Amino acid sequence: MTAALLQYLISGVTIGAIYALVGLGFSIIYNASKVINFAQGEFVMIGGMAAVFLVADGLPMVAALPLAVLLAVLVGIGLERVAIAPARGASVVTLIIITIGASILLRGTAQLVWDRNFHTLPGIGGGMPIEVLGATILPQAVLVICATMAIVAALFWFFKATRTGQAMLATSYDPTAALLVGIDTRRVLTLAFALAGGLGAIAGILITPIGMTYAGVGVMLGLKGFSAAMVGGLGSPMGAIAGGLVVGIAEALTAGYLSSAYKDAVAFVIILLVLVTRPSGLFGRRDGISL
Repeated sequence: MTAALLQYLISGVTIGAIYALVGLGFSIIYNASKVINFAQGEFVMIGGMAAVFLVADGLPMVAALPLAVLLAVLVGIGLERVAIAPARGASVVTLIIITIGASILLRGTAQLVWDRNFHTLPGIGGGMPIEVLGATILPQAVLVICATMAIVAALFWFFKATRTGQAMLATSYDPTAALLVGIDTRRVLTLAFALAGGLGAIAGILITPIGMTYAGVGVMLGLKGFSAAMVGGLGSPMGAIAGGLVVGIAEALTAGYLSSAYKDAVAFVIILLVLVTRPSGLFGRRDGISL
């Protein structure tokens, strides 16, 4: 393996891990409500921007980062309570339009509360790159990959070993049956939006030292995360992880060997190919959630 190829793969896995976290948010909400939340990218923006301005206001990183995640969680809960819950029973198209409107509102509010400029955060572990077989990797990239692996492990444990996680799985399979056996499906939906908000914020915080953040950053990251969820199989959390890595690596290879001008189109080309060859996604199932 050449050093250049290894470098592209490292870059692809790093950005793919971010897409995977965003895609996880899409999958969790879809499983709980069958809603495709196109405001998911704004959770990424809120996490990054809130962290930047909290640190700028003098808070230490150890306090600013959890507060930024908490803010995104609260925004997620508010979105569910104010916009989604009152529209329960509406058509899928109506719910999608609501989330698109929420995305525009959150983006505009961020521009008013913060600004439209680009911002960054100091990376964890400094900026000295680590050399691996002729390729270089930043400590922040190592953190992104390790944090994503830890989150995936924690979510797997949550869904398999906790009553709340199992309630969310039951709701994803059959909401009516879950309601009949005493599961509070409304609470499950609220928790799904809270989890999605937290995952998006963590993704935003992790990517900001590498790619910077601004009020409009959530648009493209949200679309890439949606691509990851679709490629892996919408409704499959593990599929979202695999889809994120597929999209990220494909982007990095395209930018490296062809041109960076084409990298943003890669995710959508992959979606089209997957939808034509396997409409349920690489790891999706037609009969319900697949971990």
